[in-house]
Amino acid sequence: MPAWIRSLVGWVRHAGGAVLAALALSLAVGSAQAEPVTLDSFELTRSDEGLALSFAARFELSKPIEEALQKGVPLFFVAQAEVFRDRWYWADKRLAQATRTWRLAFQPLTRKYRVTYGGLSQHYDSLPDALTAVTRSVNWKLVDASQLDDGKHYVEFSYQLDTTQLPRPMQIGIGGQSDWSFKVERTRRLN
Repeated sequence: MPAWIRSLVGWVRHAGGAVLAALALSLAVGSAQAEPVTLDSFELTRSDEGLALSFAARFELSKPIEEALQKGVPLFFVAQAEVFRDRWYWADKRLAQATRTWRLAFQPLTRKYRVTYGGLSQHYDSLPDALTAVTRSVNWKLVDASQLDDGKHYVEFSYQLDTTQLPRPMQIGIGGQSDWSFKVERTRRLN
């Protein structure tokens, strides 16, 4: 074998090892980082009125998100829940879908945070207090009892920062940035 081929093979082995080491390091760092959003509690309650969901999420805003909020860009947090019934003969049947959206904005003149849900607004003096308001929901009714039969049911839940509601120029600028990807999902079967 010519010397130049042996040196090329040696270089490929060395470079390939470096690439594999870099890949392993990036995977280790990625798995060592905590998820940006965690669910501290997630409870489904079935009663005579129907199925209700209570949850509490926990997260810290990244520096770019907090800076955008301080500059007057409102943030939208969305919780979505879907109730399904198992079917052995076809795709599972969706019985209900429910969505809740919270708008969080900073008011520079009053130095307060405003949380809007539906048509109601509330002001908070600090960001942690405002985040507490957008990360919790208690007894959120998902489906009426009449829609739940004796079959097997499950709920698919997601909670995220909705970047599609940001101003259009920001949507283009944040594409692919991990600081702005902000989502947690959970699936739970009913007893």
